[in-house]
Amino acid sequence: MSAAALMLAAWAVEALLGWPQWLYRLIRHPVVWLGTGISWLERAFNQPSWPHPPRYVAGALSSLFAIAATTALAFAISRALPDTILGWTIEALLASSLIASRSLYTHVAAVARPLSAYDLAGARTAVSQIVGRDPAQLDEPGVARAALESLAENASDGVTAPLFWGALFGLPGLAAYKAVNTLDSMIGHRNDRYAAFGGFAARLDDVANLVPARLTGLAFAAMSGSTSALRTMLRDASHHRSPNAGWPEAAMAGALGIRLSGPRLYGDRVSDEPWLNAAAPDPTPDTLKRGLRLYLRAMVLLALLLAAAALARSLA
Repeated sequence: MSAAALMLAAWAVEALLGWPQWLYRLIRHPVVWLGTGISWLERAFNQPSWPHPPRYVAGALSSLFAIAATTALAFAISRALPDTILGWTIEALLASSLIASRSLYTHVAAVARPLSAYDLAGARTAVSQIVGRDPAQLDEPGVARAALESLAENASDGVTAPLFWGALFGLPGLAAYKAVNTLDSMIGHRNDRYAAFGGFAARLDDVANLVPARLTGLAFAAMSGSTSALRTMLRDASHHRSPNAGWPEAAMAGALGIRLSGPRLYGDRVSDEPWLNAAAPDPTPDTLKRGLRLYLRAMVLLALLLAAAALARSLA
């Protein structure tokens, strides 16, 4: 089975089943295991008393070790499995755990439901599960904006990017990307504790998401039914603090005719971010529903592209 076909099968399993709660209770989740290892490395080698250069080197070496160990394990599993339907099925099941299209939709839909029912408290509780900003400071447009930004960015990080690297390099490529992305989410922060130790991981994540973020933005634009998404993406993507997140977020903003990003509060710190599609109005509960529908259409387009790649590989 080609790498693209394996990713398509894995994505189908994830979209249909996700990671069931009973399985999570039984064996947790591969990303949880990975996170445990990263936490151990961080506690052991991120020494606050060290100056910046040694902490950066220690973080780079720790990150490379985590990525190499994860990739080697995935490679060993892939090579050990028989080249049969049973082996392909097991590999697809394992790969499915590293894709997050179903859980992303579920988490954002959990914000949309109370928001549409004018339950701001419930919507704030739901959005706190997917964003780091203070939900108590968010009004109705702020909750919708936070959910849409998370939907757009994580469509790239949680779906397009793992599938992209998996289609190129199979289960080891998928696992390597997931290690990079988990490292970034855990230690790639710009604060006193992680700025030095996690600097390498953050830059590596930027590189790994360079192509997937733009593919995701193009998928949103292609399925929006208008040219506004593409125009907004090309104009505003570079305004975002991230070299990648601005692409799917700006495309989402243009497609829905609303503004995203802008100033937000993290604890007691205000992050003065520029607006994407600044002249447009704020999102509403209905906008969030439309964003979820756009996400589904974009995922269908990506699935068709992946199927085309798998077919081309089989005919080669």
